[in-house]
Amino acid sequence: MKVLVCVTQTLEVSTYIELTPDGRSLDPAFATALVNEADLCAVEEALALVEAAGGGEVVLVSVGEDAAEEALRSALSLGPERAVRVWGEGVVLADTRSIAAALLACVESEAPDLVLTGVQASDTGAQSVGPALAAMWGVACVPVGRRLSASGSTLQLEREFEAGLVERVEVDLPALVTVQVGANTPRYGSFKDKMRAKKADISVVQPLALPPSRITLARMEVAPTGSHRSLELIEGGPSAVATRIMDLVREAQS
Repeated sequence: MKVLVCVTQTLEVSTYIELTPDGRSLDPAFATALVNEADLCAVEEALALVEAAGGGEVVLVSVGEDAAEEALRSALSLGPERAVRVWGEGVVLADTRSIAAALLACVESEAPDLVLTGVQASDTGAQSVGPALAAMWGVACVPVGRRLSASGSTLQLEREFEAGLVERVEVDLPALVTVQVGANTPRYGSFKDKMRAKKADISVVQPLALPPSRITLARMEVAPTGSHRSLELIEGGPSAVATRIMDLVREAQS
């Protein structure tokens, strides 16, 4: 069984931030790049699937410039065999379809039985790359998956909903699943695997060119939200305090 796992870097922002001069992104000096939490759960699901099958291969892929290799090496230390970075002219990281089209180049060359992604990015909340990639690849997409198991050419898994409801699903392979945050506890990489990941050769794949007319999203500006706090000390008896509180509520609603 061959499983391709898409991983990405997300930003853990400190209390104080600065923006880049163009105002379109955070200054890296004020944020720490980490492997997306849900993607680590996807890696763990892939490793468990291959182990249960008695053999196979887990391959990682990420879209981005040289810095994306940090995320790939971090995820490689958990046990996957190889990693691929996709980058080239025409990739717009703010546009879902551009990222999905770039990933498709790797998917088509690797021809996996299953593609896994994290359910969403922990910094932006975006969760559309996986479904977009599945649509471009022409396979079924099962979102919010956990507890994956394979049997022949089918995959069984669970989807957890609100109020404790669980849906059990079976899907024909190849397919794409977005893995839920907390679906498992990702393993720690051994010292040997960390050293292997540090020295691993990461191949670079040229993406499929997405026509400019299909890139419909562009990041224009990033700005911190404003904050306003005020304190009013209300004096008097219970009746006066209650009356003033009601006045403040009405003012806030008007």
